Amino acid sequence: MNFRTRLFITATCSLLIVVLAVSVPSRASDNPPQSTPDAPSAVLGEEVTIKALAQEKDGAIYKLHGNAEIDYESYIVRADEMVYDSASGQVTADGHMVLEGGPNDEHIEANHGTYNIHSETGRFEHVAGGIGVRLHGNRLMLTSSNPFSFAGKVVEKDSPYHYVVYDGTVTTCELPQPKWEFHAHKVVVDVGGNAKIYRSSFRLHGIPVLYLPFATHPAERYPRQSGFLIPNIGQSSVKGTILGESVYLALNRSMDATIGAEYFSLRGWAPQGEFRARPSDTSFVDLNFFSVLDRGIGSPPVDQGGGDVRLSAEGSFGHNFRGVADIDYLSSFVFRLAFNEVFTQAVNSEVKSTAFLSNTTDGYFYNVAMQRYQNFESTTPGDVITILHAPSVELSSVDHRIGRSPFYWSYDAALEGLSRSDPSFSTAPLVGRFDFTPTLSLPLVLRGWSLRPALSLRDTFYTQQQIPSAVPGGPGSAVTDSLNRKSLHGEVELRPPALDKVFDREFLGQKWKHVIEPKVTYRYVTGINNFPDIIRFDQRDILSDTNEVEYGVVNRLFAKRLNQPAKDCDRPGMPTLFIGGAPSHSLIPWQKKGPVAESPCSDEPQVREIITWELSQKYFIDPTFGGALIPGLPNVLATTEDLTGIAFLNGTRRLSPLISRLRIATSSHTDVEWDVDYDFHLSHINTSTALVNYRAGPFTIGGGDAFLQAPGESVETSPVLFNQFRLLLGYGYPNKRGFSAATNVGFDANLNFLQYASLQTTYNWDCCGLSIEYRRFALGEVRNENQYRFTFALANIGAFGNLRRDARLF
Repeated sequence: MNFRTRLFITATCSLLIVVLAVSVPSRASDNPPQSTPDAPSAVLGEEVTIKALAQEKDGAIYKLHGNAEIDYESYIVRADEMVYDSASGQVTADGHMVLEGGPNDEHIEANHGTYNIHSETGRFEHVAGGIGVRLHGNRLMLTSSNPFSFAGKVVEKDSPYHYVVYDGTVTTCELPQPKWEFHAHKVVVDVGGNAKIYRSSFRLHGIPVLYLPFATHPAERYPRQSGFLIPNIGQSSVKGTILGESVYLALNRSMDATIGAEYFSLRGWAPQGEFRARPSDTSFVDLNFFSVLDRGIGSPPVDQGGGDVRLSAEGSFGHNFRGVADIDYLSSFVFRLAFNEVFTQAVNSEVKSTAFLSNTTDGYFYNVAMQRYQNFESTTPGDVITILHAPSVELSSVDHRIGRSPFYWSYDAALEGLSRSDPSFSTAPLVGRFDFTPTLSLPLVLRGWSLRPALSLRDTFYTQQQIPSAVPGGPGSAVTDSLNRKSLHGEVELRPPALDKVFDREFLGQKWKHVIEPKVTYRYVTGINNFPDIIRFDQRDILSDTNEVEYGVVNRLFAKRLNQPAKDCDRPGMPTLFIGGAPSHSLIPWQKKGPVAESPCSDEPQVREIITWELSQKYFIDPTFGGALIPGLPNVLATTEDLTGIAFLNGTRRLSPLISRLRIATSSHTDVEWDVDYDFHLSHINTSTALVNYRAGPFTIGGGDAFLQAPGESVETSPVLFNQFRLLLGYGYPNKRGFSAATNVGFDANLNFLQYASLQTTYNWDCCGLSIEYRRFALGEVRNENQYRFTFALANIGAFGNLRRDARLF
């Protein structure tokens, strides 16, 4: 083998710094595993650079003394003393030997070792090393989402991607004092693949806890390997002792599945699983199922078992096409109440399924959809309302100008197959409905005033209609007899110029501006003389005659910083601990927003809308709505449903409730909302929802109150009353080192009892964490349960316990 050598020697303070560059002919390298496709399969040219404070040369032998270093391709070898044979590539190193580099960022420290830079093989003694780490100054920097460390008396590297560790340990903790480790007689590491651990004991702080004849640990940047997961265990006052196990299947690069089961000692088996797929960057599929084969509870035993299947999928296609599927199947409401681990989901009586393929191009919208809606009225089997839209074709558009005229046109059309069933009423399996609404408008703007008159013709055709019951409010019957509903719609919307005032005086280092935006709308709908005969499927079927005026005003208070934008450098807190629903997150179900390693600093906006307060009300010129109103019963009409979701209309009246929507956001850490419907006709509040969320550093505080006072089913029945308080407190943030805790409480003020409560405490070390949770459910006769759950998580290994990620407080 021929070598060309270039030698440069400089003297600094009587010390020699030697740099040797050696070029050798190209040779084929060993084939790397398929999991590292970026590694080269052949090397065209190789260059070796050596550095040392002093050196001796004897032919092809270099003796390097003091801070010796050899750079070869993407690897670096360092030691106090080294002997390098440039002909064979053999390196013998003593004292603080370090080998690092490679496509997987290998890092090895040893007292003594031999290494061949050509074959990339060697033997090391008294070793501590890792994969997925890189030395940055005096600190090790993680370069992989799955780093791990190992140590051993002897480590052999018999190929570029293969290590054997004898009498050593494997851990993901920081050395030299790891919190946990596998202490093994032999560990075989395939870099970019797996670490196979033979005859090992799992130890916590050096104390043996579990013996394993064989185990594996992923040793690649993005690990996905099939195998059994760590078992889980828990305790419940209703389910008994909980034992579970699952198997993970890495089907290919874009698909995986988890299948398993839990055993409840007092109830029976609970099979469950999940399938996930990412066919492309713009699509995903997530399928979950959970079921319980219940033996029953109580005397005599009551079977509350069942199943819940959920499918979420989305894909974007060419030419502006988008497909979405959000399917939910629930066998019974009792099953959800009894076994769902999240309170807000457990008490939700609605089951919604939607699938559609849509396209939006040049202001035109095309949609083909399927929808299924269920509302369980009680826990009694069969007491459920089911409404189906299948298939449904919807077409609509935004306003388009007619030539060069000042007029604009738009349309809305739908052709659908429908069905409805409940315990006392059912339609044909497929009821046809065609709805078409063209609209002509004339928007005018003059000196800040905006006026928009619009005229619409609406025609709706049904293949079935209902015969109203002789008893007001009673269930009718569906008959196969076509019905045609025709109506004329007129609307005039007036928006005066916004009133604003900029205050001269500064307050809290900010300039303030108040804006008032009034609006008045007159609506007139006529021609609907068959309202009682129309079967109710959705909002298209509750249209009635009306003659009304809607008026409202929006108040906005803005603040503008006079100095440079402030920096928000706080930790993210607990994003899932939020009254009113969690903040926005990824649309992909299993992609949760991960914790931020360092405090992120973002600019606060220069101008912020501090307060938004909207007030609106309707005045009904025709209080009977063309005869559609049934006195003494709660009436749901299109005009009232657009204003508020509360069925306040149970008699003739001129004024609707006053609708108030207030939001205050003084910073990104504060969110206050208060929604109130005040009924002047009855002189009381119909509904009030107050939400407060505040975050200060690691502290999260939230509170809420939901109040409802709605009319009963008739004048003889009592009004519907509901008043529930919710409180949450949190300290810390996900994956915070040390202690974090959170609590969440729901109290029913009407019934004067605690509906649910949960308390979670977590302590995280650098490579593991322990979470303990107590959860209380009080859902009437269906569920009265105390749960004790925990999880012990090992970084990049798994978790032991039954506290699932989707059921945690944070």
